[in-house]
Amino acid sequence: MITRSKRYKKAAEMVPAGKTFSLEEAAELVRKLPGTKFNQTVTLSFHMGVDPRKGDQMVRGTCPLPHGSGKSVRVAVFAIGGAAEAAKAAGAELVGYEDLIAKVKEGSMDFDVAIATPAAMNEVRKLGKQLGPRGLMPNPRTGTVTDDVAGAVKAVKAGRVDFKLDKNGNIAATIGKVEFDVNALAENGSALIDSIVRAKPASARGKYVHSITLASTMSPALRIDVSKYVKL
Repeated sequence: MITRSKRYKKAAEMVPAGKTFSLEEAAELVRKLPGTKFNQTVTLSFHMGVDPRKGDQMVRGTCPLPHGSGKSVRVAVFAIGGAAEAAKAAGAELVGYEDLIAKVKEGSMDFDVAIATPAAMNEVRKLGKQLGPRGLMPNPRTGTVTDDVAGAVKAVKAGRVDFKLDKNGNIAATIGKVEFDVNALAENGSALIDSIVRAKPASARGKYVHSITLASTMSPALRIDVSKYVKL
């Protein structure tokens, strides 16, 4: 049995039972719930109507958030030559090739996002055991395998988020911080929903998005009215 804190119980009492919210309403309420000593992350979670066991029903992609994520992102770039210099100039914290690959093999992964040039992927893909379980393997579909490494670094730093269907048919992604204003959270949330809708697999049948909830790190989830944002 999960033991809830007094703060959480007080927050739960402020959420009307059975109510579904617009993004604006949910953002306004989550900012009013009892706070914490840190700036909580706000997340949108989706329960999807696709089968995660079928490869042709995978849902994944990236979404540039209009107002950023509020998160400081450390970026590693696997590249050499001009691409490596461009990555450094764009603000990547770790840039290298053989030396960076060696560090990752040794277990050093002090970064949140990995980017690689297509040429570097010949060796980077051998890091599957290290990068795969952490969701850090560069992928063309998320824009992290590219010759334009500078552009990719800037996009990640600006607040782009990645999303991917998990084995239980769910997707969760950050849309900002509790201290963001209501409009910023709502617009970020709307951008994420639109991106997930656009990523609908051609093989998907029936209801695509079953439910959406918005929650901060330490708050109860607020149910979003799916019909307002997804064509059913």
